[in-house]
Amino acid sequence: IVTFIILLAILVIIIYPLWFVLMASCSDAQYVNNGDILLYPKGFTTLGYERTIANMNIWIGYANTILYTVGGTVVGTFCTVVAGYALSRKDLPGHGVIMKLFVFTMYFQGGMIPFYIIINNLGLMNTRFLMIIISCITVYNIILVRSYFANSLPHDLFEAASIDGCSNARFIFQIAIPLSKPIIATMTLFYVVQYWNDWFDAFLYLDTTTKWPVAYYLRQLISSASGTSADAGDAMQIASNIKSCAMVLTSAPIICIYPFIQKYFVQGMMLGGVKG
Repeated sequence: IVTFIILLAILVIIIYPLWFVLMASCSDAQYVNNGDILLYPKGFTTLGYERTIANMNIWIGYANTILYTVGGTVVGTFCTVVAGYALSRKDLPGHGVIMKLFVFTMYFQGGMIPFYIIINNLGLMNTRFLMIIISCITVYNIILVRSYFANSLPHDLFEAASIDGCSNARFIFQIAIPLSKPIIATMTLFYVVQYWNDWFDAFLYLDTTTKWPVAYYLRQLISSASGTSADAGDAMQIASNIKSCAMVLTSAPIICIYPFIQKYFVQGMMLGGVKG
């Protein structure tokens, strides 16, 4: 009973801010600013949603975000799983040195300016391809996948498969990956959230507005919301509503997806969380 009460209290603490933002997105700004919104909207209005949805750039941004998220998640998950599996194999020549080099990049990086220069010299500036590959590899995720394979797939399984003529490539795609749904679901969730919420890379590397992701569109929309009307009261109303609407529109897709893969996420984190 005590555990249930504690977990229920934590649940309320987590859910209430989300509920408050949802109620604030369809409430009059005056009530929101005065702190009168608790459990239900007051001065119901759809002005923020109307202004947000009427902006065609938002829909273009959603299309770009879906492209970047799907492409980046597929590429990132594939590369991370393959790299993690390879590094989990003790018969990989130099796997210890390679792992140390990977970990080294977690703590020592070249910096933003050298990275920007490299991207520019490669001719990837202002391209959708860059937005897909720029965040597709994360060393922390590779470590999780490596630990998962090392702890959940016994070496005897590979030996039995190799006796039957199974190659390394066939083993990973026909045996290892089908047995690794929890860690794959975990990596998928990580990359989906990462790509969906990313706006800073677009801020640095994209100049064409038709290539912006929705997160960057909404950031620009919030920044300019106070200047959308000559009337100060109306401007406050629009700015307040648009800020809440932006949070709802960016968070809703992830919130809807998470329950379907939550069980795999927990299992994958538990099995892959031991860094070996």
